[in-house]
Amino acid sequence: MNPEETGPDASKEAVAGGRSAAHVGAGIFISKIFGFVRERVFAHYFGSSGFADAWWAALRMPNVIRNLLGEGTLSASLVPVYAEFLEDGRDEDAARFAGAALGILTALAGALALGGMALAPILVSLFFPAWTPETRDLTVLLVRILFPMTGLFVISAWALGILNSHRTFFISFVAPVFWNVTMISAMIGGALYWGLEGRPLVVTLAWGALFGGALTLLVQVPFLLRYTRGMRVSLGGGVPGVAEAVRNFVPVVSARGVVNLSSWIDMILAGRLLPGAVAVMGYAQTFANLPIALFGTGVAAAELPELSRMRRRDRDVLAARVAQSLERALFFLIPSAVGYLMMGDLIIGALYQTGAFGEAQTLITWGVLSMYALGLPASASSRVLSSAFYALRDTRTPANMAYLRVVISVSVGIAAMFPADQFGFSTLRLGAAGLALGSSAGAWIEYVMLRRSLNRQIGSHSAAGAKVLRMTLAATCAAAAGVLVQLSLPVWHPALVAMASFVPFGLVYLGAGAVLGVRSPIRFSRP
Repeated sequence: MNPEETGPDASKEAVAGGRSAAHVGAGIFISKIFGFVRERVFAHYFGSSGFADAWWAALRMPNVIRNLLGEGTLSASLVPVYAEFLEDGRDEDAARFAGAALGILTALAGALALGGMALAPILVSLFFPAWTPETRDLTVLLVRILFPMTGLFVISAWALGILNSHRTFFISFVAPVFWNVTMISAMIGGALYWGLEGRPLVVTLAWGALFGGALTLLVQVPFLLRYTRGMRVSLGGGVPGVAEAVRNFVPVVSARGVVNLSSWIDMILAGRLLPGAVAVMGYAQTFANLPIALFGTGVAAAELPELSRMRRRDRDVLAARVAQSLERALFFLIPSAVGYLMMGDLIIGALYQTGAFGEAQTLITWGVLSMYALGLPASASSRVLSSAFYALRDTRTPANMAYLRVVISVSVGIAAMFPADQFGFSTLRLGAAGLALGSSAGAWIEYVMLRRSLNRQIGSHSAAGAKVLRMTLAATCAAAAGVLVQLSLPVWHPALVAMASFVPFGLVYLGAGAVLGVRSPIRFSRP
């Protein structure tokens, strides 16, 4: 199906979708830039030490709440109902629904945060029995500081859903900049001004993260006030739309719970490898999550309100819209995956290689990142497909596919991690790369099954296969050009080599894509 054949209205909607996705992507990109600066500072002070292991483990534990009740879950259950109220002109019902959602989430997130703080010693001892008592005690302290932070992020996710439904995208996705800035300030200020290092410095970082979580929420409040007139916070009794949202919420939360269980299993398994494995996984995931957030979550977040508004229209229109969204995402995902595979050492070295993070850490992290890169197109495209299901009020199909993904990921990861752990440098090994390979295998299975299920509901919706092949060819040529530049340069700092190599990478991809008939989706038609 050619999306352009659906008429001028579809073309205008596609442009609007591209503009919305660009706003989401811009906000995420700016936030991620500051996130990488934060990781750069963190790597300088902590490397792959026990303090780094404690931080990554402590950050993952309370993130269970954020993942269960956060952006993706709320978007799946809240946005379709709220956006349809707005589309039908039922503003009063929309305000009551938003207030009920806020009340329910505040109560639930608060209870879970308090429970997590109380259970922190038990959780840390259960998951990391091989760690030293000092590292476990530090992890418990960090977990107790970070659990309230994730409760604040759940409320921020509610704000994101409301703002996105009103087509206000940028502020909610750029707000985490404040979280990153406070953590950067905490580390640099703690080290340079107060002379902290090791345990005191990582504890200061945790308090900075909590304060930054509050700022992330507060910066969105002035924008929310435009859309929340008449809203009253409640627990949802008799409010229209709440029952449907809860029905949608339950399968998504259960699926998120299974995905979180998979992440926990990966972290527990990595904790049984040699010291540094948990930290290396964390560094690699930071890079792997960037294109997923920018081009998977970004496109999916922009499309969910629009697809929800289009739910009652002809299925061919929906199929065309999904195909356009997938193509828009893959234009960036394919070169991201190829770039990580062929030039990942440059990216990691440019950001992290300093202080306690040396060349061995760069190479091992690249090995783990390469395995994640294999699944990037599938992981991000699945976000787009899931948004289509959510817009159709079908939350069970994505949930079932998530269960299958977890089973595949864990099975392949366990089978691959121990053979991979035989390779590496001294005490730093590649066992985490086996877990990353399992994640990629599960991502592809999930993508294929989602595609088949959506085909049955709306018909063919795939991006053109020939165009995907041309994107892959253009990305391969671009990466080859970047590697040639890298090999021809003298031994410079990795940051300088990366700058010199990735400029031709980007230019060759755009040029080769243009020659092959693949145009950038970042373009807007004249009004």
